[in-house]
Amino acid sequence: MLGALRRKVAIGGSSASVSGKAIRPIISASRVSVNVGEEILLLQPRGIAHVRNFSHLILPGCSVGLAKTRDVFSSIQSETIMQKSCRAFSSGDGDLVDAVVPFMGESISDGTLATFLKKPGDSVAADEPIAQIETDKVTIDVVSPQAGVIQEYVAKEGDTVEAGAKIAVISKSGVGVAPAAPAEKKSEKAASKPSPPAESVKEDKPKAKVEASPAAEKPKPPSSPPPKRTATEPVLPPKERERRVPMTRLRKRVATRLKDSQNTFAMLTTFNEVDMTNLMKLRSDYKDAFVEKHGVKLGFMSGFVKAAVSALQHQPIVNAVIDGDDIIYRDYVDISIAVGTPKGLVVPVVRDADKMNFAEIEKTINNLAKKANDGTISIDEMAGGSFTISNGGVYGSLLSTPIINPPQSAILGMHSIVSRPMVVGGNVVPRPMMYIALTYDHRLIDGREAVFFLRRIKDVVEDPRRLLLDV
Repeated sequence: MLGALRRKVAIGGSSASVSGKAIRPIISASRVSVNVGEEILLLQPRGIAHVRNFSHLILPGCSVGLAKTRDVFSSIQSETIMQKSCRAFSSGDGDLVDAVVPFMGESISDGTLATFLKKPGDSVAADEPIAQIETDKVTIDVVSPQAGVIQEYVAKEGDTVEAGAKIAVISKSGVGVAPAAPAEKKSEKAASKPSPPAESVKEDKPKAKVEASPAAEKPKPPSSPPPKRTATEPVLPPKERERRVPMTRLRKRVATRLKDSQNTFAMLTTFNEVDMTNLMKLRSDYKDAFVEKHGVKLGFMSGFVKAAVSALQHQPIVNAVIDGDDIIYRDYVDISIAVGTPKGLVVPVVRDADKMNFAEIEKTINNLAKKANDGTISIDEMAGGSFTISNGGVYGSLLSTPIINPPQSAILGMHSIVSRPMVVGGNVVPRPMMYIALTYDHRLIDGREAVFFLRRIKDVVEDPRRLLLDV
């Protein structure tokens, strides 16, 4: 803080004046002696403040009257701090506020500015989304901190931004912000442009004929035949028929994780088939009563989740994972459910599935699937998981070999239900059958445990009464 001290001291008939002395920003330990009638002129960031009429004489080593001086400097310091703290959020008059990137999660350092939901000049309400940030796992909304009008965007689509980065400037009053221009104005302007006069067009045409006439008189050289392609040379489509678009961060993250899984695990897949007759009959008999009581439909996923929980409890090695030279056994069952969305594959987690009943599992899966498709699922809802179920049957897949979702050790693949002839009691009868596949890390899980695991799922799905009797 800069300042200038002026004093006028009258002693008898003589006078002395001292002016223009600079006061340092940091006050030294020595006291400042001031008499009545002194004037202190302080230059502050926002103007000039006068402090007059100190009625006490302050001598070196004395603290008498020091309270007023301390109050002055403490008020100046607090005002400066207040200005610094407010400067990051508003302009000098307090009308402008900044919309910044929110905290995206512990494991996410940055994201890509995917799209703007509003245009400069649009009115926004408080906490209304104005842009979307695409991360490796989820899409996060950037919201307006206050109601107002978007003055400008300070970032562009496709930019990589970090948490706390400034995205837009919001004017609370809307003063000085041009309204968003409709797209129709451009077409009107283009239509309103005067066409060139017809005379000039007519004049240009004869010139073109005159210029082209000498060239027409010259004999044309004989055109060479096009080169013949050999039988082995491939015919490639022209580049104009191709489109190159950048990968989204979610797609790049999925590609990296799946390739790392393939490079890390010694993956092996074993198969079995399940007769869905009894589970389908159970669903058909109780679907109306189930919806009436629990408010959610009874599907096949809850039956397979309960069967997977039972199989994991019978074969705990499938629920374990390798960590360096150790094996970590998990005493909980968190089932990850693979969900395909328009933006990519996400895997939300059903926590403590071993403690849930059919209705709780169905409600949790429906809620997570809805959030995944809406793009509102959080990172916490996808973190962890000890085992994954992927249902490719909803897309019509008959058979597949799923890839392990790290850091898990196995994944169960469900497929479509197809009526096939089966031998039952010596007779060939049609049965609704489903192929199931278990891909596992052969470094940790032997074939014996994998086959027993898949066999347990088959037994429980074909006879759900085993869950009641625990057999």
